[in-house]
Amino acid sequence: MIPKTRLDALTDGVFAFAMTLLVLNLALPEGFRPANDGDLVAALRDLNGPLIAYVVSFFVLGLRWMGQARTKEDPEIGSAAYAWAVLFHLFFITLLPFSTMLVGRYDDFAAAIWIYAANMVASSLAAIRISILAERETGHRPEHTGRIDLTVLAASALLSVAISFVSPKLAMWAYLLNVASPFVRKWTGRS
Repeated sequence: MIPKTRLDALTDGVFAFAMTLLVLNLALPEGFRPANDGDLVAALRDLNGPLIAYVVSFFVLGLRWMGQARTKEDPEIGSAAYAWAVLFHLFFITLLPFSTMLVGRYDDFAAAIWIYAANMVASSLAAIRISILAERETGHRPEHTGRIDLTVLAASALLSVAISFVSPKLAMWAYLLNVASPFVRKWTGRS
């Protein structure tokens, strides 16, 4: 048995570190020396792929962290299965800066989109597993499980994969589907 406070502290630290690392993918080319304002603006404009990946990843991580922080019905003492589920989830969270860098740099390659999407789906499934274990260990279902949001995230990842077969550059826009999560929750009457 592991105290939940220890798992929460680890989770907060991993999310904060992963969110901070994301910004490192926003870099100008090595040895870049702009001659004028136009050169600098052009170089910043070339960051649009990495910037889209950064914004998507930052807000996905932020929403995931908020979902975890809202869960008040988690067990105070987590079983080994619960602790392993949290660690498995955090593993995929720590991979997010890498998959973000990959899709930011190589947004014209479908394989980069696929790796990013696989990371999103795997971390979503791990988070759903955490909520199921918490429900089982506490004996009741919390008001907000986050499962709808996680399902929409996984669906948007799969949609991005489908779009990548046609246009990898447009595939990341599929993650805008996540703004529909509140409407899906309301429509289904679930949290």
